Amino acid sequence: MTPLIDPFGRAISYLRLSVTDRCDFRCTYCMAEHMQFLPKRDLLTLEELDRLCTAFIGLGTRKLRITGGEPLVRKNIMTLFRALSRHLASGALEELTLTTNGSQLARFAAELANCGVRRVNVSLDTLDEAKFAEITRWGRLPQVLDGIAAARAAGLRVKINAVALKNFNENELFTLVEWCAAQGHDLTFIEVMPMGELGDALRLDQYWPLTDLRARLAERYSLAPLPERTGGPASYVRLRETGQKVGFITPLTHNFCESCNRVRVTCTGELFLCLGQEDMADLRAPLRGSTDDADLVAAIRAAIGRKPKGHDFDYSRAQVTGSLRRTMSHTGG
Repeated sequence: MTPLIDPFGRAISYLRLSVTDRCDFRCTYCMAEHMQFLPKRDLLTLEELDRLCTAFIGLGTRKLRITGGEPLVRKNIMTLFRALSRHLASGALEELTLTTNGSQLARFAAELANCGVRRVNVSLDTLDEAKFAEITRWGRLPQVLDGIAAARAAGLRVKINAVALKNFNENELFTLVEWCAAQGHDLTFIEVMPMGELGDALRLDQYWPLTDLRARLAERYSLAPLPERTGGPASYVRLRETGQKVGFITPLTHNFCESCNRVRVTCTGELFLCLGQEDMADLRAPLRGSTDDADLVAAIRAAIGRKPKGHDFDYSRAQVTGSLRRTMSHTGG
């Protein structure tokens, strides 16, 4: 089939698929403490998720990331990983990965490796147990650290994703860097994004620009910029003193949209063309309307044909603009 090319000539080869809106944490920048989750009937079944992914792979998707919510809390989720592994075996798919909070990794790391997963991203904003409980509301740090250890034991490469939060983990910058270096993990810092019913004042209070974070790193380490891209929005440096790779995802201080090669599908089949825009296409209807994939493929192509050039996230001293009311857990990161 003809591959997916958006109106700006970007080949769409990376799908981020949310398999659930549920999570066993309630991170303050991601979710409300008392969430109203979707009824089961609204979610795509595991078979429908497999069919959807297979359609995208047939259209040129080479990298597939499973997200949530927390993807590993979805009942029987390994059924989907086992099904998708056939595309790795055939060579149609280059990489199958997931982003997780790490809480369930001790249970599933070995089976994920057996399904062809080679690396995972683990969200971890602090190594302080009390602060971890505060930021996640429901999470326990030892459980996550045990999960990370299990992933390493299973042969999975672990990348730590840390959201940069002003007045929260600023004083742990070097602690996180040095811990990741000692453990052999790559590390990516992410600017907090204006999504969900959090209130603009809270967003402004949390916002720690990565230009500042990077400058602080440069006070202690020699930062060597790396030219590589991994199919995502991060830019990378290598710290000469430790040899580790550190990434920066900067949707606010540096708009990375010019190289965007990805789209996101929610657990209900909503295809979001941009993390920072509300426009979406319904893929659940063509999935359930026919056992033939022609309508599904047509809906995907039509949606990619209106993918926007970029998002509008912005912070100023007084207000947040470009903010969205849907939560990050709804879109799948």
